[in-house]
Amino acid sequence: MIKAYEIGPQQGLAGLRAVRRPQAAPGPGQVLVRLRAACLNHRDLLVLQGRYGPLRPETRIPLSDGVGEVIALGAGCGELAVGERVICSHFVSWIDGDFHPRIFAADLGTSLDGWLAETVLLPAAALVTVPDALSDAQAAPLCAAGLTAWHALVELGRVQAGDLVLTLGTGGVSIFALQLAKMHGARVAITSSSDAKLDLARELGADITVNYRTHPDWATELLRASGGQGADIILETGGLATLPASIDAAAPNARIAVIGALGGYGATSLPNFTTLVLKNLVLKGITSGSRSMLERLVRAAAANGLAPVIDCEFGFDDAAEAYAHLQAAEHLGKVLIRGR
Repeated sequence: MIKAYEIGPQQGLAGLRAVRRPQAAPGPGQVLVRLRAACLNHRDLLVLQGRYGPLRPETRIPLSDGVGEVIALGAGCGELAVGERVICSHFVSWIDGDFHPRIFAADLGTSLDGWLAETVLLPAAALVTVPDALSDAQAAPLCAAGLTAWHALVELGRVQAGDLVLTLGTGGVSIFALQLAKMHGARVAITSSSDAKLDLARELGADITVNYRTHPDWATELLRASGGQGADIILETGGLATLPASIDAAAPNARIAVIGALGGYGATSLPNFTTLVLKNLVLKGITSGSRSMLERLVRAAAANGLAPVIDCEFGFDDAAEAYAHLQAAEHLGKVLIRGR
């Protein structure tokens, strides 16, 4: 028997429940992986609150970010070997090529069981081997948060040295974006309502920091601080609540990656829609990424010693406390849960 967590009735954090399950055996094309570390994302909170698409089976195991060690292989698993460390793009059927909505049918932690168990069954085709140069803490957050930032900056944004990247907030994706942008020689602007978090962002290399409570018109402040340049690539995590300001803050020909809606869904229109055309902006929704993108991210992370910011770590038996810490929104970077 193994210990695992289930999402329960999806009425809040109290629904998360620890259970015992039989140990699974891998079938053809499947790999059994022992959890070494997993990371939380904002969507994991939404799942427990019943606010991430349709309600899921109460027995669903959550979490889409994780790293583990191969302990058993089914037939037809290629060159994978017992003892290797692996990670997995959370849309396990999106191996390469363009996005298609069908990928949501195979999404770890929502439509498929995720990482928050002592062992996880994963499809071999979706796995990426973790090189020795990356620790568990470096590898675990790459699959969802890191991959989303990589997709926005590199695959869509084609980030180059000297670009100005704007990322909103100091959550996992935003801090990854800061680090990846600096790795590519870009300048970075970041927003937050906390001066303490902005101080930490500057320590990580942020060139421009804007407190949006001190500067409610933060787009104007960004333009002032950038000498009127505006941002070449924007990671838009606030949704319609902040998109008008992101459009105002954009440089001509900027790429805006719409990643989330942390600011809520109150707005129903863009008051500056014309600016989108006049600046020739690219506006694209980003839904994590494919296994091929994840492979490229892993190679870049290993070559450059990318060290994701881990706000704090919790033991496997303290998963509920990890969720509560994330919900308190005092973190900067990732919240990690160690395997047993």
